[in-house]
Amino acid sequence: MSTNQKDTVVLITGGSSGIGKSIGIFLAEKGYTVYGTSRNPSRFPDFEFFTLLELDVADTNSINSAITTIEQKHGRLDVLINNAGAGITGPIEEIPNEEIVRNFTTNYFGPINVTKAVLPVMRKQRSGLIINVTSIAGYMGLPYRGIYSASKAALEMTTEAWRMELKDFNIRMTNVAPGDFATNIAAGRYHAPVIKNSPYEKPYGDTLKLMDSHVDSGNDPLEMAKAVFRIIKTEKPKVHYKVGAFMQKFSIVLKRILPDRLYEKMLMNHYKL
Repeated sequence: MSTNQKDTVVLITGGSSGIGKSIGIFLAEKGYTVYGTSRNPSRFPDFEFFTLLELDVADTNSINSAITTIEQKHGRLDVLINNAGAGITGPIEEIPNEEIVRNFTTNYFGPINVTKAVLPVMRKQRSGLIINVTSIAGYMGLPYRGIYSASKAALEMTTEAWRMELKDFNIRMTNVAPGDFATNIAAGRYHAPVIKNSPYEKPYGDTLKLMDSHVDSGNDPLEMAKAVFRIIKTEKPKVHYKVGAFMQKFSIVLKRILPDRLYEKMLMNHYKL
């Protein structure tokens, strides 16, 4: 990777809002050349923080087009931040299959598609860093967020394997798992409807309110931006990073040390189930 920040080219998927936008603004202010992506950049006519490219993680043609644009302009791509993601909530029994597939397409297959397109560029320059934004929810099966937990856990495990495969090419890969941050993810999340007279009506409805309050009172996304900046400056990134409130990070430690049934009881108490 270029040692000069001005010559370091960064691509952030899902850079038009939330955590991706915060990371992009922070890195641009530090002097990096930043590209963000959006499925529809024309929706942000006044966006002036960094360049927004059109990219849909589910469409390999749009991915290749965005990568080609960057490569033609700079001849390199140093850092890929796979940040684009989508929330999904609901009783697993009641979430339509097509919504489950759509969520995995964005949260799991999307980062794989973008990474595959970027790797030939990084291999040619014999350097690069790929940061996969996962979630603390990916470390545990959370009630009514089971599909989201599964998609993020899948990306965590894939990163563990993939980073070993990339070592020969001097390409580094890591996971960053954020907890709850004050972003608009709840608004963009797929909510399975709370169905009247469903056996899940009360527990799911109550859990939904609790989840939304966690996001609303979440940490400042600037915390994630600073963590990503530190990782970019690190010569040998760790396999996993967690960023968020102490108790959210500590819950991962508890899962490692507590018996499964006790940990499950703790989660159910937290969600009042």
